[in-house]
Amino acid sequence: MKVNELKELKNKNKKELQKLLAENREKLRELRFSVNANQLKDVKSLNKVKKLIARILMILKEKSQ
Repeated sequence: MKVNELKELKNKNKKELQKLLAENREKLRELRFSVNANQLKDVKSLNKVKKLIARILMILKEKSQ
């Protein structure tokens, strides 16, 4: 993730972050189904989505303090 993308995430409000979190969790769920069905070629996308979810959770936690 580039620095600009991280700054963009930090500039979003809580509702936008929660919406983005829900979308990425749904995307992760779909990717997991694709892996189990042997349809997914790019397995690295799983790790990218997981890391993005972790970053969003970290920013939400910082904003709640």
